[in-house]
Amino acid sequence: MRQPDSPLPRTGQDHTVSPYDPELGEVPSNDLSTSDLENVNKTGTTTIGISTAEGVVIATDMRASLGGRFVSNKDVQKVEQIHPSAALTLVGSVGGAQSFIRSLRAEVNLYEARRGEDISIGALATLAGNFARGGPFFAINPILGGVDNDGHHVYSIDPAGGVMKDDYTVTGSGLTVAYGTLEREYRDDMTNEEAKTVAASGIKAAVERDTGSGNGVFLATITEGNVDIKGHKDFDEVL
Repeated sequence: MRQPDSPLPRTGQDHTVSPYDPELGEVPSNDLSTSDLENVNKTGTTTIGISTAEGVVIATDMRASLGGRFVSNKDVQKVEQIHPSAALTLVGSVGGAQSFIRSLRAEVNLYEARRGEDISIGALATLAGNFARGGPFFAINPILGGVDNDGHHVYSIDPAGGVMKDDYTVTGSGLTVAYGTLEREYRDDMTNEEAKTVAASGIKAAVERDTGSGNGVFLATITEGNVDIKGHKDFDEVL
């Protein structure tokens, strides 16, 4: 008796689909409304990045809030190492920023495994910008700081994926206050220790006026092959 025609051979595999075609996944998405986002943990934040004669210094405050009205956490580490010689700040929704960092770390590992060489900080900044523009990370505005064979680098990455390099930069809700401190005290020949004092001063100034920033300062010191991150509840410890 003749069997009915079937697209599947006896192996059970569909040979109408080439095994060499790429497998396409889906970009994660969400259906959160504007009112839903009001209840998302946000870092509010002031973050500072400074390029120095010895490396890079990054400073952040330590506060997270709900909708900018309620302090939900007083001990948030808003700077994370993403490479042996680079760190990135968390600015925006906490979940979006954490997901952004996890994705970026994975891509860096994949890049280096494929090429057999360390990713440059410039390439890392481009990758971060592409992720910010095309990924489901809500509104994030991080700072990337790092050291490689080409020098010491500080980049700001805007929510649309724009990447801008500068000697120093500030992002977050307290940026207008912190920028005044940096404009007054920055020098291009500063040591890392001097830059830590300037950065902490900028964070302290922002904490005084910005309700989204507060509760102390995290300082990251970046040199070739090393990222050292320490938190301080008392500004007098670093000023």
